[in-house]
Amino acid sequence: MNETEFLLFQNILAAIQICLYAVILAVFLRPFMTGKRMGKMILVFLIFAVIYFAKELSPFSISGWPCMILVLVLLMAVSGYLGMERGFILFLGTIFFSVRNLCILSMQSINFFTSRHFVKDDGNLERIFRNAAINNILVEVIQFFLFLFLLYIAYRQLRECRRELHIRELSYLLLTPVTGIFFVNIIFQILIVVTEDLVLSLYEQYPVLVEAVPVTAALFYTGILVTVMSYRQMVGLQEERKKYFVEEQQVHAIQERMEEVDQFYNGIRQMKHEMKNHLTNIQGLLKNGDYEEMEQYIAKIDEGMEVFALSIKTGNAVTDVIINDKCRSAKRQETRFQSQFCYPVSGGYNAFDIGIIINNLLQNALEACDKMQAGERYIFISGRQKKKFFFIKVINSFEGEIVFDKSTHLPKSTKGEGAALHGIGLSNVRREVLKYMGDIDIKVKKNEFNVTVMLQEKEWC
Repeated sequence: MNETEFLLFQNILAAIQICLYAVILAVFLRPFMTGKRMGKMILVFLIFAVIYFAKELSPFSISGWPCMILVLVLLMAVSGYLGMERGFILFLGTIFFSVRNLCILSMQSINFFTSRHFVKDDGNLERIFRNAAINNILVEVIQFFLFLFLLYIAYRQLRECRRELHIRELSYLLLTPVTGIFFVNIIFQILIVVTEDLVLSLYEQYPVLVEAVPVTAALFYTGILVTVMSYRQMVGLQEERKKYFVEEQQVHAIQERMEEVDQFYNGIRQMKHEMKNHLTNIQGLLKNGDYEEMEQYIAKIDEGMEVFALSIKTGNAVTDVIINDKCRSAKRQETRFQSQFCYPVSGGYNAFDIGIIINNLLQNALEACDKMQAGERYIFISGRQKKKFFFIKVINSFEGEIVFDKSTHLPKSTKGEGAALHGIGLSNVRREVLKYMGDIDIKVKKNEFNVTVMLQEKEWC
């Protein structure tokens, strides 16, 4: 291999590198995109490839910094098309470039050893160029697989991160990867110094850096993972606090409604005591023949009794309150409501736990029906006990598309069409279900959403 062939080989190798990294970036971003992804992946590939090919073909010497920044800026510019939040794209892109640059820097130490073994100045230029080409291929292959491995580990941590980042969160997450990129750039600036009459290698001047630089790069990479993991834990704690707060508010609301029901029952007892007086008055009107006035009097009594009526009886005061409240809400929004819910006769269930479950399920169903623009709105709830198991089923109509979260297997909380299935509500349901070693089964058929909750009786309740 002569010098011309070696230069051609290097150009081909550089082109292959660009294409491979463009493909990896597109695949890395793919799971975070929404909708049809093939066209979006092609766009990401083209953005990366065009910019870096332009750098290689430019007659001017351009560092990697402008290219990296331009790729990130263009990806953020097409964030709407990709279906990703701008801050999250910036974060993912920075992670990609940081891991890539740390891998390239780490491989310089391996290249330092392998080049000494493969490339020896024995006076035969063709052999020197050939061995240099073999060394380049070896280093690039190791670097490529190392990059894939490290990026995959980072992806496993990133896939469960929140997709919408606030400025403060983004600044916290970008600190370590951006510092890593700065570190790599500084080392590359001083790695090889060319003067008029000699070439100085940093590794030859300071041999300790051969081991120290990869270790430092590994520490930066570990710092990136630790930052992402700590952020995930922080967000997880915030979500748990939010869920417990929602549950506490629901229990508080149920307790307030229970107090109202107690007042209703007190009113009913008072009405019973007053019935003798009412009957005496009616008899008096009847003897006097005041039939019209008697009819009005009876109508007023009936109207007063109607206030205390619960149209749906479930066998438990807590579930009576919740289901009747949701039934009245359904009537207000012109949604057909049907209940076949019977509270379990055994004492193995806590009424407030079941109340939280049906409150969340029915609230989601009401919101789904309220967002419908056409078609019949309906909600059906049933509850039945079978031996030591209690089954709660809620069926409702809806419009739009439901997207399930891959990690929780629950519908995602979204904005816009089909946005009635809130992640927090169903997460609260799941938490209550786990108390009873139960399960949730969700089925979606056309425009009907079907949730079945199975609870197992507990002896200590």
